[in-house]
Amino acid sequence: MHPQNVFIDQLADDPAEREIASLVQQLNSLEEGERAAAKLIGWGGAAIGPLKRFLLDGKPSIVYQPRRWAVEALAGIGAKEALIQFLKLQKDIPDSAVRLSEEVVENSAAKALSAWPTDEVFETLLDCALPHPGVGLIEALAGFANPETIPYFIRALEDDTCRSAALRALRRLGPRVDVALLAAALTRLPSDVDESASSVKRRISALEILGELECSPAFWALLHPLIDDRNSDIVIAACNISAQSGSTDDQRASISRLLSILHSADWFAQDKIESCLGALYAAGKDILEGEIARRSGLPAEQRSTDRVLRTLLRVKHRTNEALIA
Repeated sequence: MHPQNVFIDQLADDPAEREIASLVQQLNSLEEGERAAAKLIGWGGAAIGPLKRFLLDGKPSIVYQPRRWAVEALAGIGAKEALIQFLKLQKDIPDSAVRLSEEVVENSAAKALSAWPTDEVFETLLDCALPHPGVGLIEALAGFANPETIPYFIRALEDDTCRSAALRALRRLGPRVDVALLAAALTRLPSDVDESASSVKRRISALEILGELECSPAFWALLHPLIDDRNSDIVIAACNISAQSGSTDDQRASISRLLSILHSADWFAQDKIESCLGALYAAGKDILEGEIARRSGLPAEQRSTDRVLRTLLRVKHRTNEALIA
């Protein structure tokens, strides 16, 4: 462990000050730090100053626990202003590992601040989310249910670490996010011809929520071209939306498109295609049964290894079972 600098008043004459200073020092111990934080909460306002100096003057480290315990102690005491001051602190951390560790501490502070749903806290969290919206920041901002947060949540859909939190936050906002999600689903970055992997993930996530919102026919008209997207996950997500918002012709086109990618899909995508075909079955029963008949006529050796045939037979079986029930 690389202990950070701790600023305590070693010359304090007051026994209480010496005890608090000792507890703050113990935050640097992975064995004693958590207990020390709990004891510091018991000291109340008297511990705020030393804890603030520990955070604001202390040096971030790859070992994040001591600073996170200090944040938890300040939160337990109710030191809102100290936590705001910490989040507003400008830090230049060139080491990427240390930067990630400090983000854990900042996320803890952001989540703690959600206990105070004030305008000041909201603005502080927004400012902190501008360069990089961490999970804690997203969860804290979600509690405000404020439409101003939507662009931050949309951007966080590109981040593997933050995506789940951003999805939850956007779902919480409900129909207010539909226009932003539509733009997110249609926008390829950095360009239409050279889209990044993170941009694809954003578009897939946006389509996922749009499907849950039962998008209008007007929205579907704009999304319809995505059934021909070059990314199979985008295709599947768009076809899912067609099952609820598209015309019969749209749904039949979706079935044909899904059949064209089914043979090359991995098992996870194959499972999603199977579910989507089940939802579209009524609109294109003849297409699906025609494909089943064609593949059933193949030589036995080919049929035994035909993943597409097995998938279509499962779709037919489950659909028929649902109709009987």
